[in-house]
Amino acid sequence: MALDGITIHALVDELKNKLVGGRLLKIAQPENDELQLTVRVEREQYKLLISAGASLPLMYITENSKTSPLTAPNFCMLLRKHLNNAKIIDIYQPGLERIINMKVEHYNDMGDLCYKLIIVELMGKYSNIIVTDLDGKIVDSIKHISANVSSVREVLPGREYFIPDTTNKSDPLTVDRDSFFSTISQCPLASAKSIYTSFTGISPIIAEEICYRCGIDSEKPANVLDSSELSSLWTAFDDMMECTRLNKFQPNIIYTRDGQDMIPKEFAPFTLSLYTDENSEISYIESMSVVLEQFYSKKSVVTRIRQKSSDLRRIVQTTLEKDYKKYELQEKQLKDTEKKDKYKIYGELITAFGYGLEAGAEKLIAQNYYDDNKEITIPLDKDLTPMENAKKYYDKYGKLKRTAEALESIIIETSDEITHLESIMNALDIALTEDDLKEIKEELIQAGYIKRKSSDKKAKFKSKPFHYVSSDGYDMYVGKNNIQNEELTFKVANGGDWWFHSKTFPGSHVIVKTNGDELPDSTFEEAAKLAAYYSKGREQDKVEIDYIQRKHVKKVAGSKPGFVIYHTNYSMAISPDIHGIKEIE
Repeated sequence: MALDGITIHALVDELKNKLVGGRLLKIAQPENDELQLTVRVEREQYKLLISAGASLPLMYITENSKTSPLTAPNFCMLLRKHLNNAKIIDIYQPGLERIINMKVEHYNDMGDLCYKLIIVELMGKYSNIIVTDLDGKIVDSIKHISANVSSVREVLPGREYFIPDTTNKSDPLTVDRDSFFSTISQCPLASAKSIYTSFTGISPIIAEEICYRCGIDSEKPANVLDSSELSSLWTAFDDMMECTRLNKFQPNIIYTRDGQDMIPKEFAPFTLSLYTDENSEISYIESMSVVLEQFYSKKSVVTRIRQKSSDLRRIVQTTLEKDYKKYELQEKQLKDTEKKDKYKIYGELITAFGYGLEAGAEKLIAQNYYDDNKEITIPLDKDLTPMENAKKYYDKYGKLKRTAEALESIIIETSDEITHLESIMNALDIALTEDDLKEIKEELIQAGYIKRKSSDKKAKFKSKPFHYVSSDGYDMYVGKNNIQNEELTFKVANGGDWWFHSKTFPGSHVIVKTNGDELPDSTFEEAAKLAAYYSKGREQDKVEIDYIQRKHVKKVAGSKPGFVIYHTNYSMAISPDIHGIKEIE
């Protein structure tokens, strides 16, 4: 479900009922593209989160606070200067646009009463938070958009604010029956697509729902619908728009079955009849804000951490690509040294049979006693004696042998570096907090991939391993990165605990605390699933997992963090499906 105009209409209704008449008590900017406003309404306080992030634009009331930077950004300082203690006198949405306007009144430095608009545009990569006066002149915005960036509209202080009409869509709240018929009946697209491409603020899932309610195949071209079908489509469409106009909303999250678990699939301000089958459940929630926060909370964290980890990813990926090429070249060079044994045989056969050669001979035909005395032809340099030819081949053999020995060692080093970097990339994939990223950065500094700055002093981080409890009640810990892997394996686990790790993919160490008990099979399987899921093989149907008692796992002196050796282990192939395994927050 996209954050469409109808969802925003439901959100505006909630914000209007709760926040109008309140005052802006605190203004914070926890992220470059995010605001958190604390609004006091009589004796109540509400926290309003506004995100203009390109990948996840959102706005909702929350009970959670976010940490702000020590130095407030310029946009935040401007808002504090002009709007601290400002009163919210209206919140509204223009048409069904993905825009929320907050009208506030405040006193300027001269003591005069002034009005401003805080305009929140929730439009994907074009999202922004803009402050204007009532004449439409932009005071400032959280993102500055120049003419070099957009030829449609500049968003800069002093420019005129306007909503660009780039889609030529109609307002579904004001359209009448005849206009609807005229628009839809001439559209050659699928019925659902004709709705969401013709009218503002309607997402594809809402268009599918309208078609479903009136029994029309959503894929059927709109321009072939007969009058009866058009009439049914209009009735379903108008009923939904009437509920929107009257603010008759039923915020809900739709959960669908995934194995034994129900996972969030969609959210909507109305009941979606599309999801009323036995594999779906609808959870009705009074607040649209709570719906948005619950649905997007995990996605928001992952998206934000992905953005913050981009620099680290780039360093790791660039080094990996170089190492892949280096490894491929080294393998090719090693293959080229395979001919060394041929040169050794040439030298020996010339030494054994070359005494009868005439001066200036260009070849030696001899029996190869290394290959059942088969006849072999050995090229010779006619300007050299037989013994000089033999020495020439011995020299080639010696050179290639030394090259092969050096390459074998170098290839092992390159392979170990690739494995190490792939394990760091896996750690970046499962990182959930900034402390996780700091720990990964510290590992990269220690490994020499990043130079330590004066501000990058080594410190203890708050990042902790994942903690799960098996269905039999045993604690299972999963390292988020190589530093945690080593900590878990050699400091948290004792000799009798069990250790799990993917056999073929870089991944996390998983430790099961046995408390001196013999573990049941179900706990072994659940721990193996965790090791499979938190590895690079999580997209595979099955992942082979090695497991062994911790006392048999050894650390190699001088090796990188998290690198171990072990023997006589057990193995199992298992699905990386961890649904149903209880996680301790």
